Amino acid sequence: MSITKTHELHKRRFGRNVGVGLLLTAFIFIVFGMTMVKITGGDVSGALQGKGKIENGD
Repeated sequence: MSITKTHELHKRRFGRNVGVGLLLTAFIFIVFGMTMVKITGGDVSGALQGKGKIENGD
């Protein structure tokens, strides 16, 4: 609990930081989802369950 009153600027900065954090989190999930789809060829359910297909280059 703070003795001094929180300045209005700090409230706005906190709100902006929360917004940037949410946008960053959304961006990370979008990139992760696109990566999973690209790696698995569209079958994400098998990849999330750990059923990976190992391909040998031979």
